Amino acid sequence: MKIIYNDGTVAECPQDQELHVLRHTAAHIMAQAIKRLYPEADFGYGPATENGFYYDVDLGDTKLTDEDLAAIEKEMRKIVKENLPIKAFILPRPEAIKLMEDRQEKFKVEHIGDLPEDATISFYQQGEYIDMCVGPHLTYTKALKAFKITQQSGAYWKGDKDNKMLTRINGVAFRTQEELEAWEKQQEEARARDHRRIGKEMGLFMTDDLVGRGLPMFLPNGYTVWQELENYIKAKERARGYQHVMTPCVGTVNLYKTSGHWDHYRENMFPAMEMEGESYVLRPMNCPHHMMIYANRPHSYRQLPIRIGEIAHDFRYESSGTLKGIERGRHFCQNDAHLFVTPSQIKSEVAAVCDLIFEVYKDFGITDYRCVLSLRDPADKKKYHDDDAMWDHAETALREVLTELGINFTEEIGEAAFYGPKLDVNVRPAVGAEYTLSTCQLDFCLPAKFHLTYVDSDGTEKTPVVLHRAILGSIDRFMAYLIEETKGRFPTWLAPTQVKVLPVSEKTLDYATEVTEKLVAAGIRVALDSDNEKIGYKIREAQQVDRVPYMLVLGAKEAEAGNVSVRDRKGETTTMELDAFIQKVCNEIATRAHE
Repeated sequence: MKIIYNDGTVAECPQDQELHVLRHTAAHIMAQAIKRLYPEADFGYGPATENGFYYDVDLGDTKLTDEDLAAIEKEMRKIVKENLPIKAFILPRPEAIKLMEDRQEKFKVEHIGDLPEDATISFYQQGEYIDMCVGPHLTYTKALKAFKITQQSGAYWKGDKDNKMLTRINGVAFRTQEELEAWEKQQEEARARDHRRIGKEMGLFMTDDLVGRGLPMFLPNGYTVWQELENYIKAKERARGYQHVMTPCVGTVNLYKTSGHWDHYRENMFPAMEMEGESYVLRPMNCPHHMMIYANRPHSYRQLPIRIGEIAHDFRYESSGTLKGIERGRHFCQNDAHLFVTPSQIKSEVAAVCDLIFEVYKDFGITDYRCVLSLRDPADKKKYHDDDAMWDHAETALREVLTELGINFTEEIGEAAFYGPKLDVNVRPAVGAEYTLSTCQLDFCLPAKFHLTYVDSDGTEKTPVVLHRAILGSIDRFMAYLIEETKGRFPTWLAPTQVKVLPVSEKTLDYATEVTEKLVAAGIRVALDSDNEKIGYKIREAQQVDRVPYMLVLGAKEAEAGNVSVRDRKGETTTMELDAFIQKVCNEIATRAHE
C-alpha cells in the first residue's frame, strides 16, 4: 500500500501502520464530503482512532439526522470513486495562517497558534479540499475500500468544557469489505449483549433524567442480583479476617485536601456544598474515611494487618458522553478495602489479595484476563503526588512482590493512582475492549499524610503501609460484566428468579400453587405465572425475557402424578419428582455452580 508523507515522499506503508493511515485518510474524505454538503462547516480535529476515525465540526445551528449521516457516507463513496490524487505540501507559518484564514478555518488558525515556533506546518489536498495535517495518507482516494459512518455525538473544542461544543461524526474503516462485515457482526453481538437493553427487558435497573444522568436505580430483580454479589464477596472477606464498616457518602473538603484528592482528583468530584461555614463534597472514594477509622485509636504491630472492608457508595462527576448504564455511572458501589500492614507484611498480604482475586474469577468462570503493573508518569507533576523517592520505593516494592509471587504482568506508564502504583487485573469481555475489574494498590503516601502510626516491637512509632484493593471492582460494573457475558442468563444462584412455575391451564393452578409454596419453603426464588395465557407464550416469556434457569410446566398429567415437568434453558424437558428437583436446585445454589 503506497502512502505519501508530508514532504511529498511516496513509499510503501509499514504493515503495522496501514489501518492508521487508512482511517486517517477516511477522516479527510469524510471532511471533504461534509464540506460539499455543508459549505459553512468549520473543522476542528479529525484523527484516526483505535477502531476508526472521527472529525469534530462546527455546523452552526444545523442538527444532523440519521438521514444526513447516510448522505455524508454516500458523498464519501462518490469521492472515493472519483479517485482524487492526494498531495502534500508545506508552508511557512504566515502563509499557512493566511491559507486557513482565506478558507475560513478558524479552528485550524487557532491550532497553528498552539504549535511551537519551529513546527513544520504541512497540508494535504484532494480535489478542492485542503486540510492541515502531519500525515501520512493514502496517495489516491480510491485506495479506501471499506468504511462506514457509525454515529454522531458532541465534543468540546480541545476537550475543554469551557469551549464551543462541536459535532463529532464517527466512522470505521478497514482494509477489506470482509473485515468491515466481520466488525458489523461483532457490533450485532455487542447489541445483543448490551447490559442496558437486557437490564431493561429483565427489569434489573432503570435510569431517568429527572433523577439524573448516570444515577441508575436497581429494581427488585436487579437488587436481588446485587445483594447476592454483596453477600458472596463479604463472606469471602470475613473468612479472611476482614472487618466491615459503614461510612458516610460525604466528607469535608479539608478531608480531601489532607488526602490529596482535592489537588489531584478535583475535576472528577462533584462541586462542594456549603453548610454552616464548612465545605462538604460527595466522596469519590473511601480511603480518607478508612484512614480516619484507623486513626481512631492506637495500634500495636501485633494487631497488624488490619483489614477494613466496605461496600461503599461513591460519586464521581463523569462527563455525560462516558456514561454507560451501570458499567459507568456517577454513582456506584465499590467492593473496597484498605489493609494496614507493616513493611514485612506487604508480600504476604499482596499474595493473599491476588489469591482472592483469582479464586473469585474461578468461581465466576472468568479466564480471559491479564495483569498490569500500573506506574506513574514521572513527567506529570500535576497528576501524581510529588515525591520521587516514595514512588521509586513503592514501584520497586510492588514489582518485586509480583515477580516473587510468579504473577505474569506487563507494565504501563501513567496508569497509577495519584498516591501509588497498583496491580490492575484487566478482563476482556465477550465483546468490546478490555477494562479493569480488580485492583491492588500499594500506598506509602496517604498513611504519612494522615500521620498514621503503630508501635513497633522496639517500642518506636512507625508508619504503616496501606494496600487499597477492590476484588469485584464496583458491584455495579461487575454486574454489568456478568450480564453481558451471560446475556442475562445468570447461574442459578444469582438468577433473580430461579424457577418459574407455569400451569398449563386454570385446572392445574391449585397444584402449581402447592408446588410454588414448597419451592419458597426450600429457599428458592420462584415466580408463579398465573396469567390466563397459552403455555407457549408463558414459556417464551420465561425463557427469552425472564431468562430463568428452570421452568416447571404443570399440566393434568403432572398434577395427577404429583411430579414436575422440568424445562431448562437448552429447551430440554425432564420429568422429575418435586423433592428431587428441589434438591438439584438447592445443590446448584449451595455450590454456586456456573454453566
